[in-house]
Amino acid sequence: MKKKITATVLSQKEIAPRIFDMWIATELAACAKAGQFIGVYPKDRSTLLPRPISICQVNDKKDALRIVYRIAGQGTAEFSSYQEGDSVEILGTLGNGFPTEAAEGKKVFLMGGGIGIPPMLELARELPASAEKQIIVGYRDDQLFLKEDLEKNGTVYIATEDGSVGTKGNVMNAIEENHLQADVIFACGPMPMLRAIKKYAEEKKIKAYISLEEHMACGVGACLGCVVKTKEVDHHSHVHNARICTDGPVFDAEEVEI
Repeated sequence: MKKKITATVLSQKEIAPRIFDMWIATELAACAKAGQFIGVYPKDRSTLLPRPISICQVNDKKDALRIVYRIAGQGTAEFSSYQEGDSVEILGTLGNGFPTEAAEGKKVFLMGGGIGIPPMLELARELPASAEKQIIVGYRDDQLFLKEDLEKNGTVYIATEDGSVGTKGNVMNAIEENHLQADVIFACGPMPMLRAIKKYAEEKKIKAYISLEEHMACGVGACLGCVVKTKEVDHHSHVHNARICTDGPVFDAEEVEI
């Protein structure tokens, strides 16, 4: 069940240029799971809409959430100024999350690109112990935020656009260079990356679950501002689409047209 609450900032630090790591004390952590997100409300009332930010980690006590986000505009710039003890209004938890049970006893790719990397951390923590976790992440350069955290939860393969670390190129290049194989894929990142993963999964006949990044307005499925084309008819709008904020953000790659 989603609700709007006032939470408290526990800590915040800049972990790469314009990328911030914030821990928030909130009761919403008790029901949060990998692949879900929260809406964070700016205090500046000229920017009314919450900013959707994926959940990076839930602490062991399940009373705090970690979000890692990039400054992209006025709202996220405001968030970056928050300090320990500051209050923050959040809406959550939102979205459906990844079907972790699909990884039981399987070789798994956890694939993240850019700001799609943070959700992979909580996903790696939640996957069954029987899953073989291969974490494939793509960065622009050698600013490898969350690398050490990811390495504690699986085998990490890195691709960088400038070739400064790991494979030169993207996550698909890293798979090819390291001769990696998997039975199931979980992924989050920019649309070109997800299109490539969808095509790869179809060619290899691998089940893939992709988390779609999209600008959202209401975050609760009312405005139809974030839709994706689907094979099936949506019961809300009666057309071939789904609302990313409520029906997603995670979809079976076979069911969406991107």
